[in-house]
Amino acid sequence: MTARAGADALYRHRVSVSAGLLALLLSGIGQAADAPLLRFGTEGAYAPFNFIGADGKPQGFDVEIGEALCAALQRRCQWVVQDWDGLIPALNAKRFDAILASMAITEKRKAAVDFTDPYYASPGIVLARAGQGGPLTQAFLTGKTLGVQQETIYEAYLDAEMPGWATVRRYRSQDEAAQDLLNGRLDMLMANSTQLDSWVKANGGYGAFARVGAPFRHPSFGAGAGIAVRKGDAVLRADLNRALAQIVQDGRFAKITARYFDFDIR
Repeated sequence: MTARAGADALYRHRVSVSAGLLALLLSGIGQAADAPLLRFGTEGAYAPFNFIGADGKPQGFDVEIGEALCAALQRRCQWVVQDWDGLIPALNAKRFDAILASMAITEKRKAAVDFTDPYYASPGIVLARAGQGGPLTQAFLTGKTLGVQQETIYEAYLDAEMPGWATVRRYRSQDEAAQDLLNGRLDMLMANSTQLDSWVKANGGYGAFARVGAPFRHPSFGAGAGIAVRKGDAVLRADLNRALAQIVQDGRFAKITARYFDFDIR
């Protein structure tokens, strides 16, 4: 075989391989388009777990976990953004199939929806600006204004365990509450420690803030954050649990976690 003939043969082989790969990719795209839809509801205002990116689409840890679950189930993901306090009503009104929004599994919520196994758990924390930290006691909190997102486990905890300890200001979103702490309209903020860790690092680091007391857990916080499905939807719940176990086992969960946190959140 001449050098020219050999080169022509190699070229034809590469074209054949490329055509085969293209056909395979197009076949995969066709299958993806035909795959059943899985609609997730999320808040879009709880960075880094879920937030709206510059392109106007939901992004964050919850969203990447959802996309990985869809891939494991060979389903197409669709995201619906919904205010936090409307998530469960919207799920039960069938606006979407499941809630993936860092929703804590609690007995109260279990009366309205079913949950998957928890996919992460983290304690609560109270944060103040630098130089204004102290113990998490009634004496220290008296006369101070403490922010919390409404309809969360932390709001319920404050009302049940610390009634009257501080002036409580309630917010529709965590972003609003955090912004008021940053600009001085709040003395303190109670929230999920994992979520606040990322927010602190993006807003001056821990040198700009102080903890009030230590991170804490309470039985009312439940087992962690789970994915909510409608009551009695045992098939979807089992599918999501199976997919969650799969992405934990094959390392996809750890890879996603590492993009957002420098510690294990499970």
